Amino acid sequence: MIRAAGLRDLDTLESIEKASFGPDAWTAAQVRDELVADRIVLALVDEFGVRGYASLRLFAPDAELMRIAVGLGSRREGVGSRLLAAVQDAARARGAERLLLEVADDNEAALAMYRGAGYDEIGRRRAYYRSGADAVLMELRLS
Repeated sequence: MIRAAGLRDLDTLESIEKASFGPDAWTAAQVRDELVADRIVLALVDEFGVRGYASLRLFAPDAELMRIAVGLGSRREGVGSRLLAAVQDAARARGAERLLLEVADDNEAALAMYRGAGYDEIGRRRAYYRSGADAVLMELRLS
């Protein structure tokens, strides 16, 4: 089930965030800010608990995917793809014409997921991440 994430999920989301992004992870305060600000934060939850989350910001007529993070024990099970589809639907429902994101150029699994979902590369930010990886800027036309 995909549902809105809330403050009750903060500890779990922070743990997933750290495991997913290492030195580029958001702090607990940043994760909390996503939950209380005017953003869409969705969590995929099943009988085992929260397995992943996604955060979306709307900047009409665009939307920006801020994060998709999947727990280590839930990778390669379609959690990221399901969250991606849910944020695309949420952005579309709120009138967004395109969905933007950035992803590290060494994150092959995420790049494959985004490309498979129809995203196109529109630019790069060189050495954007602490690791030295470039940020690949991508977009999906929603309308």
